[in-house]
Amino acid sequence: MHKITAVEKKSPAARTGIVTGEELLKINGVQVTDVLDYLYLTADECPVLTIKGLDDKIRDVGIKNPRYAPLGLQFEHPTLSKPISCRNKCVFCFIDQLPKGMRASLYFKDDDYRLCFLYGNYVTLTNADQAALERIVKMRLSPVNISVHTTNSDLRVKMLGNRYAGELEGKMVYLAQNDIQMQAQIVLCPGLNDGAELKRTLRDLTAYYPQLSSVSVVDVGLTRYRQGLCEILPVDKAVASETLAIVEEFQREMLAAHKARWVFCGDELYIKAGAAIPAEDFYEDFAQYENGVGFIAALRTEFLSALKSGMSGKKRTLSIACGTSVAPYLRELIARAHEKYGTNCVVYAVENRFFGPAVTASGLLTGLDLIDALKDKPLGDKLLLSSIMLKSGEDILLDDISVKQIEKELNIPVAICPQDGAALLRVLIE
Repeated sequence: MHKITAVEKKSPAARTGIVTGEELLKINGVQVTDVLDYLYLTADECPVLTIKGLDDKIRDVGIKNPRYAPLGLQFEHPTLSKPISCRNKCVFCFIDQLPKGMRASLYFKDDDYRLCFLYGNYVTLTNADQAALERIVKMRLSPVNISVHTTNSDLRVKMLGNRYAGELEGKMVYLAQNDIQMQAQIVLCPGLNDGAELKRTLRDLTAYYPQLSSVSVVDVGLTRYRQGLCEILPVDKAVASETLAIVEEFQREMLAAHKARWVFCGDELYIKAGAAIPAEDFYEDFAQYENGVGFIAALRTEFLSALKSGMSGKKRTLSIACGTSVAPYLRELIARAHEKYGTNCVVYAVENRFFGPAVTASGLLTGLDLIDALKDKPLGDKLLLSSIMLKSGEDILLDDISVKQIEKELNIPVAICPQDGAALLRVLIE
């Protein structure tokens, strides 16, 4: 049974009288084990839910839902059952590089194929047995986002620290044969899966096209808390440049054969190589956007398009705090807004002292880093922060410092801006 923790107002479930605190037992007479069963069984014009009420009485509730809208029920766990934890000991695992004392949820390692479908998470498939694969096929769960890293079985066992990690090929073949769409990522670790190994991996993965619709190659994240862990070299300019060249070779090949670039590098690799970020159309459908692939190109296009739209605005004095990697690109955009609107906005590139200067993404900045970097700085009338810095659905950063605490410490109102160039311009001028 699954306890209902919230019922959305005016939802199909709310209209039937289901309330918070009741428990879901079955749907259409079938036991519900997890969120996949829930979604699969509720894809019905009139699902019948067996509910245990607050008085412990059991009743059947039919919900008319001809438009297949979400029923509006929320449960203790997003997956209804507990998430499947990771069994790997990846040499590059970011969670293993966290310091002690952070909130408990940050230390949980999930490797749950169900979260691919729910949130777009990447999984290694090391703990997905044949029954799980058959379930994916039966329910047509696409895409399955796979952390491949390498197709060299021995190397994958080494990198993932799991003796079953070398069984990936058979699983991908099964999914492809059953026409399940996949996406792949490769976390680039110099000296392990770069260079010739990267070429081998990409060559092997081309065999899965079109079921494997896209591949991303992203920079490994290394914090200053790696004591006792496997030594991994950071990606430098030479490695980043070599990687871009390898990926570009495969892009040309795939464009000629399939009219799709298929494989893309994360923005961080272009930055480290000192190469220009490609234009928006280079990234095609932005399939790997959530992996940091094409973020800067999209932001730039959205911002400049809004700038040309004739949006009215006024001169303001503001400030933006962000990670060091995106700061130069934000400054270029802010300069364009200044030309048109006279907006004065200072972009502060905040060094990540918490995780170490090698971590340059805005989403990994902490509240204390922001406070320490911006104290006594001229911040104008308002400070802008990206929504990517906050815990989903809450106003706290990674170190549990809240937006209100930042406002108090810096004595300035804070505005949270979505990851969207047009929204950024609106905040700047309106």
